[in-house]
Amino acid sequence: MKAERQNAVPTDVYLSFVSSLFGNRKTLFTGMVIHILTYLAVYAKSGATFYIYLTAVFVLICAYRIYWFHRFDEADKSNLTRSEIAEWELLYLYGGVATTTVLGVGSGYAILMLRDPFAELVCIAVTMASMVSVVGRNYGSPIAVNLQTMSACLPIMLGCLMLGDFYMTLLSIFLIPFALTTRMMANGVREFLYKNVIASREIAMIADRFDTALNNMPHGLFMLDRNNRIQVVNSKASELLNLGDQNRLKDCDLDVVLRYGVRHTFIDGSLPALIQRQLAQLIDGTLSRSLIQFSDELALEFTANRKADGGVVLIFEDVTARVRAERKILHMARYDSLTGLPNREYFVELVQDKLRERPDVGTVGFVILDVDEFKHVNDLKGHVAGDRLLHRIAKRLKTVAGSDTIQARLMGDQFVVFFPDADDAASLDQRIRTMHAEVCGDYDVDGHRFRISFSCGYVVMESDEVRMDEWQIKADLALFETKSRARGYCTAFEPEMDARYVEQQKLKADLRDAVENKRLHVDYQPMYKPDGSRIECCEALARWIHPEKGTIPPNVFIQIAEEMGIISGITEFVVERACRDCTTWPNHMSVSVNLSVQDLRNADIVAIVCAALEKSGLDPARLHLEVTESSIMDELVTVRAILADLRSRGITIAIDDFGTGFSSLSYLDSLPVDIVKIDRSFVRNIGEDSRRFKLLRGTVNLSRELGLKIVIEGVETKDQLALINAHRCADYIQGYVFSMPVATEAVIVLSDALRRKRVARRRESVA
Repeated sequence: MKAERQNAVPTDVYLSFVSSLFGNRKTLFTGMVIHILTYLAVYAKSGATFYIYLTAVFVLICAYRIYWFHRFDEADKSNLTRSEIAEWELLYLYGGVATTTVLGVGSGYAILMLRDPFAELVCIAVTMASMVSVVGRNYGSPIAVNLQTMSACLPIMLGCLMLGDFYMTLLSIFLIPFALTTRMMANGVREFLYKNVIASREIAMIADRFDTALNNMPHGLFMLDRNNRIQVVNSKASELLNLGDQNRLKDCDLDVVLRYGVRHTFIDGSLPALIQRQLAQLIDGTLSRSLIQFSDELALEFTANRKADGGVVLIFEDVTARVRAERKILHMARYDSLTGLPNREYFVELVQDKLRERPDVGTVGFVILDVDEFKHVNDLKGHVAGDRLLHRIAKRLKTVAGSDTIQARLMGDQFVVFFPDADDAASLDQRIRTMHAEVCGDYDVDGHRFRISFSCGYVVMESDEVRMDEWQIKADLALFETKSRARGYCTAFEPEMDARYVEQQKLKADLRDAVENKRLHVDYQPMYKPDGSRIECCEALARWIHPEKGTIPPNVFIQIAEEMGIISGITEFVVERACRDCTTWPNHMSVSVNLSVQDLRNADIVAIVCAALEKSGLDPARLHLEVTESSIMDELVTVRAILADLRSRGITIAIDDFGTGFSSLSYLDSLPVDIVKIDRSFVRNIGEDSRRFKLLRGTVNLSRELGLKIVIEGVETKDQLALINAHRCADYIQGYVFSMPVATEAVIVLSDALRRKRVARRRESVA
């Protein structure tokens, strides 16, 4: 862009050029005074009144220019249009060109008319001096330079030419390059200044944009020199650190500035040693990134980049929300949301940290607490009440265990406590038992009071013997021992428990193998008519003969199977075998099979039974299915539907161990039941205890009123049998008084023997 193309010059640059015309007014007015004094001197020397008139014109021009200079100073230049700026330029030209015209006329008059050396010299000198000042004062207007140069030089050139002197003519010609040089000089100055104005404007624009970007960036910024003094700081940095006006921070030492901000904002006192050390490491290049926690309410993440001159640029952002979110996520990952206690994984970390902190070897202890009968709380009051109870338990456990312990929730209703530092095993044992006693007791939840006990197992060992994969096994073994003996007590781990555990695990593996490969067998306990004349039904009883241990009692392996969740496999095997064996017995005989609680939790048992009947071809009426009272109570709705489905297929349903539960009598009229098997506890001592016999008769009478058949279990003596028969208490008798459990072949033998006896009696009666 050429500066001479005035219309192409941006308006703001054009304004700056025009403003320069109205500047430097001291030299301008000094020149005007010199002009006036010069012309008065010429008048005094030559007596030419012409110069008096020129002096008067100078005075008028000076007044004109002073007036318009004053008006320009008062004008609002921020809103000037380009045409208005051009008008101000024109007003300046009137005064400037008028001044140079008077100077030129005065010089030409002196050459042509006065021919006085003093007058010629002084007039031309003053005119040439004014022409030089035109370059410095009027460069902003090309037309001003051109017009003033022409108006000053032309009268001199005309005066020289009109003398007709060769040398004067030559002098007039020399004025042409002078005028051109003056014009070129002014244009050069104007071009140079134009480029600088444009560059300055661009620099200012860039600086403004940089300042805007710097002060609107979401990060704080410090630019430091090699002496740790602040060169640049943005408003976000001042805001985050509460440092006040950012302009006051330039050239201040960063450490002093941060001490001021920290002292007045975050922490009373000097800059904390950790923060100071982190900042020093960032500045000296040891760290390139660091998260600095100034307070609970402010966490800043700093990034440092070193400059070539040894300075450092620190950029930082507020990551408080992120840190809080990370802490929350970490807390959720480490702590149980219900109780607020550490979870299993974090508990292990805390224990390991405690063990590493120990200066020497000492006694430690692990305790596992299991809430007894917690399922009943959920069943009776709902899971919300159960959750609140667990929260209360955790709160009490933290109190009674002590602040020097680590408590956690393992899972469900199990808690664990670690005692990291005990004087000796005896004192720790006593402390654990005291804690167990104190955590047991009454808990109030939503207006309900629960009497809660805990089964407890614990292990005491030396700290250098702790293996994180072993302590829980040992504590669990102790807990299992507690549950095996009596719930609500506290048991310490003993080495023999480990051997029993290993043995138990091997037994479980063997049982699983026996069930999967059908290595069990079935015995049958007959149910006789009360007079013993015929076997009406046989109860199928699972038996397991271990290849190494021999016969395993049913109460042992059945319980193990229930714990392992494989009892349904045993049921399926027994149902299939019982149906198959029953088809080999006389047609009047039935077979009875016990169903477990797990069998009755879904309708799969219906398919299993139907498949066994279909495979064996047994009449469904000859199959009896026995359910215990406890299994009915646990899953009443589900069990009722399953039993109704089975009964609708012609299968007989019996309640086993009747009278041992809570609400036996209240469910008799609402369940699809055909037979009631009265538990052996009703039969014991009925000859000696009249109250017990009355209870037996009452139960029998109630059952008969409901149209149910009666099986009395556990009849072992002839006296018991006689008393039962005397009062017609049973439809079937099951017990050792007639037969112990026998193999299926023996059932046929017993049945044939009874048949032969009946035939013999009929013959005797006929004879």
